[in-house]
Amino acid sequence: MTSSLHPKWDFAREFRSIILRFVALAILVANFLLGGNEGADGTHSIVVIGYLVISIAAVATARYVPGRSWLKTLFVVLDALLVTLILYAHILAGPVTENHNLTTTSLVVAFILLNHAGLQLERRLVLVFSGIVLVAWVTMLAITAVRHHTADAMSLLASFFNQDLGLTVSFGFTAFAIYLLARDHDRTRKEALRADQRRHNLSRFFSPLIVSELQERGEALGLERRNAAIMFVDLRDFTSFAETATARELAFVLAEYRQLVSQTIFDRGGTVDKFIGDGVMAVFGQPRPTEDDADRALACALDLVDILNDWRNHGVRNGYPALDAAIGLHYGTVVGGVLDSGCHSEFTVIGDAVNVAQRLEILAKSLDASLVISSDLVTRLRAPVPDASWMSLKSAALPGRRLPIDVWYLLRALGSRGVEHVPAYETGVSQTARQRSAFQSCPTAPDVGTA
Repeated sequence: MTSSLHPKWDFAREFRSIILRFVALAILVANFLLGGNEGADGTHSIVVIGYLVISIAAVATARYVPGRSWLKTLFVVLDALLVTLILYAHILAGPVTENHNLTTTSLVVAFILLNHAGLQLERRLVLVFSGIVLVAWVTMLAITAVRHHTADAMSLLASFFNQDLGLTVSFGFTAFAIYLLARDHDRTRKEALRADQRRHNLSRFFSPLIVSELQERGEALGLERRNAAIMFVDLRDFTSFAETATARELAFVLAEYRQLVSQTIFDRGGTVDKFIGDGVMAVFGQPRPTEDDADRALACALDLVDILNDWRNHGVRNGYPALDAAIGLHYGTVVGGVLDSGCHSEFTVIGDAVNVAQRLEILAKSLDASLVISSDLVTRLRAPVPDASWMSLKSAALPGRRLPIDVWYLLRALGSRGVEHVPAYETGVSQTARQRSAFQSCPTAPDVGTA
């Protein structure tokens, strides 16, 4: 994998690899100076100089052309060839009659460079390095056995299965252990990257408190029937604005609007189920219903009335058209969870309560209201309805639904010039949503009509 959880991690990894390479070089130089290279001084000198050149080249490529995996592989191959050269000097280069047992220095070089390849935590590099060294080592031992014993098969086998082969097996076992560590690291890193990506995706729709639960429960979040508060937010006349606005203006307005709405929903512990153009669907009680879902949903809706009205007025002062928001809010039974549709899985809610909430948002536009809530939501409130300029409508007919529904709504607080003012319809204390104070008893609002 070429990416990490944090961009600085890749640089730190490269820097660590560079340090380890020069530590290995220092050990090679120390072994050469301390002696013990009987008959292989020239070869060891070539190895030291070659490794110095390879190390300088590795540092240069890491600095100027980072992230090239084929270059890392090339350097590992060169390291393996240097080890092969040392093995050749001790096993095959001398006369047939000499003792060809490997010295401690030879083994140190092989294991040092194996560990350097392993500490880069890429199993591909471990396989390449150990594969080249093991094939070369076993081949040289076989050639040596043939050169020393050619009389019969038993003598040949006895010459091959000696102490040197045991050292080769030890090297192979060490390489296998390092490979397993690198594989486990790759697996853990991939899982961490997937978890980080999933958390990032979830954080766009769910509040931080719910993201952790979704990650822990994962696929266990199947479809379940539960009670929840459903809210739809939509902008009036956005289609007309989109027809004339530039792409840059459209993207700016829509991004700012979505950010305001989603952040307000998250602050109240809700979840953004989906964005539909300029529409936002939110749920309170998904994936875990609580007793105060209705209260938090209503508080969020009233917050949005204020926030989006401020946003509208700010936009008008900066030359944008007046984009008023309409909000529909309902409480009912939904079926929520992970909905699998083959190539795409979606965490969402479905049911009649969703349809009612969407139609209440449409009703808000026809009533010239900023917020419409159902009586079902009011009855589920644990605290009294916040004091505001509520209007009530008995038996409001909703398109596509047979049974009517009682609703409460707030008229838009706008004058003829788009300046906020207190509406003419008053219930109890004259207040707009912005001027509400504490939770008081449900106001007695006059019936203004029956749909």
